[in-house]
Amino acid sequence: MKRDTKHLRAQIVNKTLNYIYKHIGTDISLEELAKLNSVSKYHFHRIFKEETGENVFEKITSIRLQKAANLLITDKYSTITEIANFCGYASHTSFIKAFKKRFTYTPSQWRKGAFRGFTKNRFDIDDESIKDLDGLEPKIKVCPQRTCTYLRLKGYTEPNLIKIWQKLLAFEYQCNLKNSTHIGIYHDSTIMIPYEECNYIAALEVDDSFESNNSISKLKIYESLCAVFHHKGKYGDIERLMIYIYQYWMPNSGYEVLSLPAYAVFTKNHYLEENDTFILDFHVPVRVI
Repeated sequence: MKRDTKHLRAQIVNKTLNYIYKHIGTDISLEELAKLNSVSKYHFHRIFKEETGENVFEKITSIRLQKAANLLITDKYSTITEIANFCGYASHTSFIKAFKKRFTYTPSQWRKGAFRGFTKNRFDIDDESIKDLDGLEPKIKVCPQRTCTYLRLKGYTEPNLIKIWQKLLAFEYQCNLKNSTHIGIYHDSTIMIPYEECNYIAALEVDDSFESNNSISKLKIYESLCAVFHHKGKYGDIERLMIYIYQYWMPNSGYEVLSLPAYAVFTKNHYLEENDTFILDFHVPVRVI
C-alpha cells in the first residue's frame, strides 16, 4: 500500500470516529459517513473495516451502549427511555435487547447496581481493593486540544501494548522527537468491553506542523472539560483506577461522562519500563449534570 493511501485511510477513520462520538445520539447513516469522507458507500465501508477490524455499525452500537452504561450509573434524573434516546435508540425494546446482549443485565438491573457484579465477574477486584483509592479527587479543568502522531491497536493485551509502544518509541527516536508526551487513548472502556475487542491508541504529542510518515498517522484530541485523576501504579492498576472513577466516584460527583474517549497522559510509561510502574494523569471528558 502506498504511503499516501495509508494516510488517507487513517484520516477517514479518524474523521469518522470523531463524527460518531459527536453525533452518537442521532441516527447516523452510511450515506452521511461516506459523504463526510468524500468516498462511495462501498469504499468507505471497506476502508473502515480493513483499518479498524470491525463493521462501522458494530462500532456505532458499541459506542452507544458504552455511553448508555455510563449514563445509567451517573444520570439519576433521566428515565431509561430518555437515556436510550440520548444514545441514539428510538425503540425502548431494541435498546433493552441490545444492552442485555452486551452487558448480560437489563438497563434497570444495571442502574440498580448490577454493573458492579459485571465488573467482579471480569476482574479480581472488589470493594476492599478499591478502598485505598477512596478520597482520590480529580482536578476539573478545560483541557486544550492536542495534536498527536499515533498507532492504533485492537486487542488490549500486555504483549500487544508493549509491542505498539516500542514501535512508537522507535519512531520517536527516528524523528528526533525529544521529550515528547506519551498519551494512551481509550476508544473503548476496558472495564466494559472484552480485551480482544478493545480499541486503543498509543500516541505522541507533536506540533501541528509535524509531518508524519510511514505507517504513523496524526489525529487530534479535542478540547473538552475533563476530570483529571493523578495516579501512580503498576500494570493492571489502570483498570482498578477506571472502576473507581466510573463506578464509585462518578455516581456522586455531579458530573457525567461524555462519549469522547478517555485518555492517559504519562509522566512514566509502564509499557516502556522494566519494572512495569506508571505515573499518569487520567483524563475523563465530562459535563455537569
